[in-house]
Amino acid sequence: MSTVFDRSLPIAIGCDHAGFMYKEKISALLREQGWTLSDHGAFSTDSVDYPDMAHPVAKQVAEGKAAFGILICGSGNGVAITANKEPRVRAALCWEQELAKLARAHNNANIICVPARFVPEQLALQMVQDFMATPFEGGRHQNRVDKIAGC
Repeated sequence: MSTVFDRSLPIAIGCDHAGFMYKEKISALLREQGWTLSDHGAFSTDSVDYPDMAHPVAKQVAEGKAAFGILICGSGNGVAITANKEPRVRAALCWEQELAKLARAHNNANIICVPARFVPEQLALQMVQDFMATPFEGGRHQNRVDKIAGC
């Protein structure tokens, strides 16, 4: 599988209870492809608070200790909001393949957020693959990305 990310770094992944089954499926696929994962939980379908997983994933990505991040919760909103509190993180909520591609190509997103209750499992797997394979276009988009942290 072609990727634009540094394969020498792990992928940071995390979820809440609603995203646990998707996390397990996505993790298995990525391990089959030879990736190392840094799994921040959840580790079951028992109820947990999504910020407890989203913050460590975002921090690992922001510090350059992960190639990129994957966060999964019921709507995807909670983990996206939480992750975007970390400087240098651009977490994108995606619910279709084109959004996953555009998040990378136009926004240089470094975390994909998946809404487990709103996308089928196969689509979630494909969105992660598309996110990984899509390069940032730079150019006119770079100026916009540079302004994200400037408020």
